[in-house]
Amino acid sequence: MAATTTSFGTAWCLRRVTQAFALSHSHTLRTNGNNLSFQRTLTSHLLSFSTSSDSGASTTVQASKREVDVLLKGVGEKSVENEVKHVLEMARRASLKREILHTNFLTPPVLKESMRVLEKLADIKALAQGGYPQAERCRISVGHPDELTSDPDVISALSITGNFQFEPCSHGDFLGSILGTGIAREKVGDIILQGEQGAQIIVVPELVEFLTSALDKVRNVPVTCTKIPLISLDYEPPRTKSFKTIEASLRVDAVASAGFKISRSKLVDMISNGDVRINWIPITTKGTTVKSGDLVSVSGLGRLKIGEVNTTKKGKFAVELIRYL
Repeated sequence: MAATTTSFGTAWCLRRVTQAFALSHSHTLRTNGNNLSFQRTLTSHLLSFSTSSDSGASTTVQASKREVDVLLKGVGEKSVENEVKHVLEMARRASLKREILHTNFLTPPVLKESMRVLEKLADIKALAQGGYPQAERCRISVGHPDELTSDPDVISALSITGNFQFEPCSHGDFLGSILGTGIAREKVGDIILQGEQGAQIIVVPELVEFLTSALDKVRNVPVTCTKIPLISLDYEPPRTKSFKTIEASLRVDAVASAGFKISRSKLVDMISNGDVRINWIPITTKGTTVKSGDLVSVSGLGRLKIGEVNTTKKGKFAVELIRYL
């Protein structure tokens, strides 16, 4: 295991030790005018606290807050960071109790950052499941590697069929009808549109029976909702078109305007309106830069992936753009 890997389950033991120590020395805390300084001093003395794991090996426990801060470094968006913290807390419980726990369906940025962080933990195994390879929304299952030995049964697929020939329905129409039954958004994964036939959706297993009886209409089209095996999901790999552009900078307004074939001023207006996202996170500054691997999405125009980036002899940037059709 790499040196950057840490034992996450034992890290939270320090918190309990700290609380117990503080309780037994409450008179000191009351008389000490600088409680924060005392807590810091206490933590520094407990950094070398050792505890035995189930195997009997002695593991050095690090301060949990410091560890979490290090793990979350680079997450960026505050709302994403908060959700990743919840996933880490779930991982802590799974490790300490030697059980397997599952998240709801996570948004792409939360999913990406959570998996990045969880991969650094020695005593945690994480599996993401969304139903098919290109799934954007997935559930993460976390547990000790000895416990999480196979893919848990945490997702189910439903087919929504009806006659949509004369009234085509969008992704938003299907999602709106599903949520209209009272289901929370995080209980629903991806929606795969199937044109005139309807759509296929991924949900948590416990809602299958409810949806098959409660969902009877999408917009004005009567529908039938039935459970199908995951292997029956009818998805297609995304179609793409690649091309290159030469730009003076890697600012998103320059690169994306070239990628979507629209004027730079129009794209700037869309950025100001919150219609532009990088890696699913809205941006509001036209000077935001992109890098290789970033996914830029613009409302109403689609998505664009930043491929290889090279510097030309004149100091400009040759950018490979992959447009999703």
